Amino acid sequence: MAEIKTLAVIGAGELGRSIACATARAGYRTILEDILPASLRRADREIRGFLEQSIQSGKVSRQEAEAALARLEFAGSVEEAARQADLVIEAVPDEMESKLEIFTLLDRIAKPHTILATTTKTLSVSDIASVTYRAERIIGMRVSGSTLELRRAAKTGQDTIAGCLEIGQRISKEVTVVSEDESSL
Repeated sequence: MAEIKTLAVIGAGELGRSIACATARAGYRTILEDILPASLRRADREIRGFLEQSIQSGKVSRQEAEAALARLEFAGSVEEAARQADLVIEAVPDEMESKLEIFTLLDRIAKPHTILATTTKTLSVSDIASVTYRAERIIGMRVSGSTLELRRAAKTGQDTIAGCLEIGQRISKEVTVVSEDESSL
């Protein structure tokens, strides 16, 4: 299993911003992508605001917040974000056509060892994996409050699960692993 050092988050909406902030705080180089420059500016502003509030409330030190911001980068294209990543987390709206298009692209441009994760709540991870040549490196990752649910698709490999378990632990989430047919699709 390749060590996960760099993460890319595709989509700078509320979920993407939250994931990017958590992974940067956990020590990962994090690249947050969105095709809309205004979304990236808003994400930067909101992440900085959240970290400032965390400093004021004593949840993080100024040094920790500054270190997290130093690990956070922004990209205007999926290609720019995913090329360097060991894990790509797709966080776009639950529309199958969009997700299939993104995963087809990610499969072509990401390094062979890169894990590709989807945050889908309602769509089949196995169906998403079917458009790639790396079904063993595809997984569902649903962040909700203090938990991270890893949804294993039909062909998800054990190394993929292990890498994502480590992420969950480092971002201080309680991690559960379920097979896709066990989760509430």
